Amino acid sequence: MEGLQQHDLAHEFPEHIEQIKRMKQANRHFANLASEYETVNQEIQKIEKQGINVSDERFEALKLKRLKLKDEIYAMLTAA
Repeated sequence: MEGLQQHDLAHEFPEHIEQIKRMKQANRHFANLASEYETVNQEIQKIEKQGINVSDERFEALKLKRLKLKDEIYAMLTAA
């Protein structure tokens, strides 16, 4: 489906791609956050692409979780 925005970490933080790779290897907590972010993002994209019937509350909860993970990842990237 055209028009869907990319929300993977490489698209969200293109200026931090190398740092993300390094931190995934060096920091287990960061790696876990990044993995959880990608899992949630993939679930959201699957819902958007396939039009899977899901409650608005569930979809909004997933998007809020993705946002919170993104904020925590960004805080770690900028603190490093």
